Amino acid sequence: MASSSSYKSLDEVTISDIIELGISSEIAQNLHKNLIQILQNYGNDTPETWNNISKHLLNPNLPFSFHQMMYYGCYKDFSSDPPAWIPDLESAKLTNVGKLLERRGTKFLGSVYKDPISSFLDFQKFSVSEAGDYWKLVLDEMNVSFSVPPSCILYEYSSEEGHPSYPGGQWLPGALLNSAENCLSVNSKRSLGDVVVKWRDEGDDEVPVKNMTLKELREEVWLVAYALQTLGLNKGASIAIDMPMNVTAVIIYLAIVLAGYVVVSIADSFAPREISMRLRISNAKAIFTQDYILRGKKRLSLYSRVIDADPPLAIVVPTGSSGFSTKLRDCDISWPTFLERVKNCKSDCFAAVVQPVDEFTNILFSSGTTGEPKAIPWTHATPLKAAADAWCHMDVRKGDVVAWPTNLGWMMGPWLVYASLLNGASMALYNGSPLDSGFAKFVQDAKVTMLGVVPSIVRAWKSTNSTFGYNWSAIRCFGSTGEASNIDEYLWLMARAHYKPVIEYCGGTEIGGGFVSGSFLQAQLLSAFSTPAMGCNLFILGSDGNPLPQDTPGIGELALDPLMFGASNTLLNANHFDVYFKGMPTWKGKVLRRHGDEFERTSGGYYRAHGRADDTMNLGGIKVSSIEIERVCNGANDTILETAAIGVPPLEGGPEQLVIVVVLKDLNNLETNLDTLKASFNSRLQKKLNPLFKVSNVVPTSSLPRTASNKVMRRVLRQQLAQINQGAKL
Repeated sequence: MASSSSYKSLDEVTISDIIELGISSEIAQNLHKNLIQILQNYGNDTPETWNNISKHLLNPNLPFSFHQMMYYGCYKDFSSDPPAWIPDLESAKLTNVGKLLERRGTKFLGSVYKDPISSFLDFQKFSVSEAGDYWKLVLDEMNVSFSVPPSCILYEYSSEEGHPSYPGGQWLPGALLNSAENCLSVNSKRSLGDVVVKWRDEGDDEVPVKNMTLKELREEVWLVAYALQTLGLNKGASIAIDMPMNVTAVIIYLAIVLAGYVVVSIADSFAPREISMRLRISNAKAIFTQDYILRGKKRLSLYSRVIDADPPLAIVVPTGSSGFSTKLRDCDISWPTFLERVKNCKSDCFAAVVQPVDEFTNILFSSGTTGEPKAIPWTHATPLKAAADAWCHMDVRKGDVVAWPTNLGWMMGPWLVYASLLNGASMALYNGSPLDSGFAKFVQDAKVTMLGVVPSIVRAWKSTNSTFGYNWSAIRCFGSTGEASNIDEYLWLMARAHYKPVIEYCGGTEIGGGFVSGSFLQAQLLSAFSTPAMGCNLFILGSDGNPLPQDTPGIGELALDPLMFGASNTLLNANHFDVYFKGMPTWKGKVLRRHGDEFERTSGGYYRAHGRADDTMNLGGIKVSSIEIERVCNGANDTILETAAIGVPPLEGGPEQLVIVVVLKDLNNLETNLDTLKASFNSRLQKKLNPLFKVSNVVPTSSLPRTASNKVMRRVLRQQLAQINQGAKL
């Protein structure tokens, strides 16, 4: 990450400085002339200076080193929280929230209301203090329809009555609906002829982007829903999906929910053991999968991994046009045969199975600290939370095109489905690697308006320059989630799209969306959050375990208000209250909800994430427990006594790196070949847990620090590793 101290102030930048960056003399003179004009109008180091430089001086074709010179030079002596993007009032009034506030701001905020930018934080506080009114507003804005309306938006339990499943209150009591049906319905946001899915396969980069209208999507989903009924499963049965996130997977996902079954989300990168564990926990009766995944010239087997997990039934989608590469088990069904069962139902409307709002629609998995992933059910309310976040924070609206390289195995896959379809937008799916130039061209050709990323993808784009030459001017904003981002890399990202904002977004599978985010109505910093998510109240716990005074700077473990729309209220394989509420402090009579991340609130009111406060780490956007990793690493070599897996943030910022601290059986042999150990750890982790996991360093030690009850103090190790050279001995 660059440092502003190594750059000149903007008034000291010369034409020669610009030429030294590889810019021609003629262009350098024009740039310098325009720069001087901006400095004369707005000063040397103000946010308005940077705002004008980013909008009127810089473009994606200039060397990034010049972008850095301008950004770091402008903010060289800036005190704190330098904004990388600033909203303007006229554009703010055209956002979803801006339009709503212009129509009804005075009614809900009274004389406090001034304009969408000045009053945004007041509106956020209103979304918490008057949660029922807020969520009624947003559900109406998104045209959510109920087969039976709720008796109220929020029923808050008194301290006397209480309810273990609903600490604080119950959302939409009595409501009947189907969230998939809401995605497919015609309303003021959607007509049958609207394009709702855009996609392209890797390798078809010169072929026009394929489109699917709402009418076509509905008919495909209906057909699969009818075919699902031929399986003879009881309503509410769990059906897994282990596929890349392509258009077929999305059709299957919506059909399962529409027909009253429950999706079990399994990432297509998982090894058989991980697939089997998820099938067992969810009691899945069948699984949809694909023959193989094609990435460039590589064939990555998927069906063979799935059958090694021994599912009761697999419905297998062929990858190519030449049949299956592997013979199917006798009990399994090919996709063409599956659809052939209901060929007479093609185009017939399927009557959605409406259910109580708290019925499950999707089972996703998030690693806990016990070694077994937590099975987190999404209800019919959870998709509404995902879509509402997109409506408010990313300003997703009718006509937008939303792309987010992800998978249905992770929460951002279902999030993308609901965030786009419930808001009248198209989802853009690239069936291939997002790291190469083919994806960058797809973003251009599909005219993506909201592009979601994780920092590791941005890092790959920047290092290979794979986005160069492609026009991303249609992008209105980026979304970023999954791991800690890096300031320099996200400055580079913004530069690719003429400095459109990055909306940082942090939440969890158990929330169905975010608890802290950015907004189009606030100045956005790099690698920081500007607001609690709408409807969410954040608390930073002090050293005594109690909340610090709200709206004051501080750093500590994060806790959440229990009244969060769409958040989980049960787990399949753990006690939900014990996991999220037991032992937590109270605030105004409500038990706070545990989250576990360490967060900082700055003096300017922004938030920064500092990683996990417990022993769960975040590797490349995937949460995993130390125990899961240690269980694999302990068996890597017979010289190993024990290991501790630690996620350590690099000094320059960015996602956590996996360090394995190892205790050897022979304490006199600390100089064993660490490279060999590292290779062994990587091989086992990638085979047994996830091929994306990678050990960055192996550190030998004579013993692990422990509590009096013999628990390993990983936090102590994490602190030590952050302070010393990671290659040194403890």
